[in-house]
Amino acid sequence: MVEMSAAGEVDLSSCGVHADGQLKLSVSMSNGITSVSELYQQTPLRVLFPRTEVAEPLTAVVVNSSGGVVGGDRLEVSVEVGDGASLLVTGQAEEKIYRSSGAEATVVTTLVAGAGSIIEFLPQGTIVFDAARFRRLTVIDGAPGSRVMAGEMLTLGRVERGEKYSTGRLHDEWRVLRNGRLAWSDALHLSDSHAAVIRPAIESPAGFNGSPGYATFIYMADDAAERVESARKIQDQTSANVQAGVTTDCWLPDGLEINPKMFAQLSGYSGHNFVRARVVTQSDFLRFGIFKKGVRFWI
Repeated sequence: MVEMSAAGEVDLSSCGVHADGQLKLSVSMSNGITSVSELYQQTPLRVLFPRTEVAEPLTAVVVNSSGGVVGGDRLEVSVEVGDGASLLVTGQAEEKIYRSSGAEATVVTTLVAGAGSIIEFLPQGTIVFDAARFRRLTVIDGAPGSRVMAGEMLTLGRVERGEKYSTGRLHDEWRVLRNGRLAWSDALHLSDSHAAVIRPAIESPAGFNGSPGYATFIYMADDAAERVESARKIQDQTSANVQAGVTTDCWLPDGLEINPKMFAQLSGYSGHNFVRARVVTQSDFLRFGIFKKGVRFWI
């Protein structure tokens, strides 16, 4: 039986058909060229490889052919970049997490960077509908000499429709490992089953301060500690309407997170010319103005 919300929207999680998508991608360097060495795809996940310009890295565009994520879905993406290779991973469009009557959707992403490799993980963002139940885990494992730039933006509710995320459950977790050893982790958890319900947490000055979105950007590399001061200078140029922070974890001197508005200004961090791709990735989010109040950042 298909259930509907009070607004007349279909609860797709009640249809009884759930996705179990998998994507495993490995690339390696040979004769100065990065190429695909292994690829496994299971519906609804697919990957496209658009033609890139000279001096730009191999680009993988992850596609969810189902058009969104519903309760009960499980999607798993695993990317491994071999020693010395470079890869940019992005998405075809913003991922939509639909409302659920109870089942939880899970997305797990694992990025493994070999020695001297570069990974840029810059998806198009995620929109979590009201009443969605969503758990996401992103794991980064970098070998010595590797460089990983990973960023993700998440919107709570469909902002343009005036929707606010008030019920459901959201668990968004990051784990950073160096050579297989856990060095840093962070998790955000919002649930309407707790005494401190979702809206007070979002509206509180100690929480989201009313912002309907947040972003995380991590830069992990041997030289990250040297980048902190320059990142703070960029932060100072950010609009006063955006709350951001730059810091270095004492256990992870090469862990970095920063305001996503700064993506385009950080092109020098990767050593590649990705400015054009980053600007396109951010444009819709900046146009909607979802970061006008509080945004949660760490470094």
